[in-house]
Amino acid sequence: MLKHLLVGYDGSESSQQAFRLAMEMARANQGRVLVASILQVVEGGDTCALMMTETAEQRTRDLVDELKAIAPDTSSLVDAEIAFGSPGDVLLSLVKQHHIDHIVIGHTGRGTLARWLLGSVSDDVLSRAHVPVTVVR
Repeated sequence: MLKHLLVGYDGSESSQQAFRLAMEMARANQGRVLVASILQVVEGGDTCALMMTETAEQRTRDLVDELKAIAPDTSSLVDAEIAFGSPGDVLLSLVKQHHIDHIVIGHTGRGTLARWLLGSVSDDVLSRAHVPVTVVR
């Protein structure tokens, strides 16, 4: 049974569709959805860490507001988290941390060259996840 769902969310249309699908699945199974928005950090340092903390607090509030606009009943079914790091790594660590049963992510539809240069989060998660993964296009 799908009680604990994880959505990788970047604000794109495909991630919004992934969120909607996860909400439907959660409603059908009396489950919950963890929505994770992941920010990749290139350089570090104490100043960067402080800025990331302040940014995360504001981005979490913004994310919750955005999710409420998509699905008004989010407060009873959804937890939101802003994380920093490599998206695939962070999503997979959240699976273990929160005992996730199922991952729902969007597919950006980048071209072959962009996928080769930048990688694909959905490909990365699909290849390494130990729970079912649904990719929404």
